[in-house]
Amino acid sequence: MLLELAAWLQRMSPELGYFRVFQYLTFRAVMAAMTALLIGIVAGPWVIRKLTALKIGQPVRGYAMQSHLVKSGTPTMGGVLILIAIVVSVLLWADLSNRFIWIVMLVTLGFGAIGWVDDWRKVVRKDPEGMRSREKYFWQSLIGGLAAFSLVFSISEGTNVRAWELFTQWVGSGFSVDLPHAAGLLVPFFKEVSYPLGVLGFVILSYLVIVGSSNAVNLTDGLDGLAIMPVIMVGSALGVFAYVTGNAFYAKYLLFPHIPGTGELLIFCAAMAGAGLAFLWFNAHPAQVFMGDVGALALGGALGTIAVIVRQEIVLAIMGGIFVVEAISVMAQVSWFKFTKRRYGEGRRLLKMAPLHHHFEKSGWAETQVVVRFWIITMLLCLVGLSSLKLR
Repeated sequence: MLLELAAWLQRMSPELGYFRVFQYLTFRAVMAAMTALLIGIVAGPWVIRKLTALKIGQPVRGYAMQSHLVKSGTPTMGGVLILIAIVVSVLLWADLSNRFIWIVMLVTLGFGAIGWVDDWRKVVRKDPEGMRSREKYFWQSLIGGLAAFSLVFSISEGTNVRAWELFTQWVGSGFSVDLPHAAGLLVPFFKEVSYPLGVLGFVILSYLVIVGSSNAVNLTDGLDGLAIMPVIMVGSALGVFAYVTGNAFYAKYLLFPHIPGTGELLIFCAAMAGAGLAFLWFNAHPAQVFMGDVGALALGGALGTIAVIVRQEIVLAIMGGIFVVEAISVMAQVSWFKFTKRRYGEGRRLLKMAPLHHHFEKSGWAETQVVVRFWIITMLLCLVGLSSLKLR
C-alpha cells in the first residue's frame, strides 16, 4: 500500500525523489518488522484483556504436568495478535500485486481460521475434543492442496498471465507438461542438484510440507515461548532464501534458481518476525497469554508455504528440526503404544510423555531449561541451513 502511495507521490512531484527508498526490499523489510513489533506491543494488553473478559482461558488436562496446573485459565487464542500484526504490516509495506504474498497470506489466514474454530470449541463451548481430527484434517488438506496446486504454476512462470498459460497448456496436453528446473526438488549442499517432480509430484510434496509444517508447529507449542522463537528464527532464515531466489544476480552467483517475485516474501518473513517478538513479550515465562491453535497452525502453514515457494523444503526440515522431532515423537509414541497394546495386551510408551518437550520435563528439566535449550538447537540448525547458501 505504501509502496504504491510512494510511487504515486513521485509521479505527481518528481522532486520528492527520497520516496525511492520505498523501492528497496531491505528498507521495507525493516519497516515491516518494526511495524508488526509495535502493533503487537501496543495491542497486546488490549487483546489479553479482551480474551480474559471473554473467559477464553486455557484448560489444562488432568494428565498434564503438575507444574502446568497453575496455567489453567491463562488466556489462549493469543495467535490473533500475531495474525493482526502480520496482516496490517504486510498490507502496509508489501507489493500487493505480488502473487506469492497473497498465496502465503491466504494460507496463513486459512489455517488460522481452522485453529480459531478448534480453540473456540475447546475453550468457549467446553468441548474437550474441539474440532474433530477428520474435520480439521479435511480443511487443512483443502487449503494445503489448493495452495500446492496454485504454486506449481506460479513458481514455474514469472507472471500471473504466464502461470495461467502454463495451466491451460497442462490441461490441453492431457495433464502432461515438463516443469522448469526451478520447480524441481533442490538438494542443499550440492551444486545444481535438482530432481524433477512433475506437476503431480510437486503438488503432493508441497501439500505434505504445508500441512505437515502446520501440525508440527502446533505440536511444539506446549511451553511458554517454546514455539514462537523457533518460528521467528526459521522464518527469518527463509526470508534470506526468499531474497536470494528473487534476485537474479545473487541467485546466479549462489547457483540458486531465480524465481521472480519471491523476494517480496522477505516482507512477510520480516513482519512475522516482528509480530513473533511482540508476542514473545507476553508469552515469555510465566506467560500472560498462549498462542493457541489459531496461531500455531497459521504460522506453521506460513513457514511451509514459504519454503515451497523458495524451493527449500529440505532446508526447512533441517532448520525446523525441533518441529520435526516433536512431531516424530508424538507419532512414535502413539504407534508404539498401539502396537504393544495389540501384541502384549498392554500399551507401552517410548517416552515418559509426548511431545518430546514433556519427556524432558518428566526427566527433571525445568520448563525454562527446555525452552532455552530448544532455542539454542534451533539457532544452530538455522545456521546450518543458511550455510547451504554458499557451501554447495
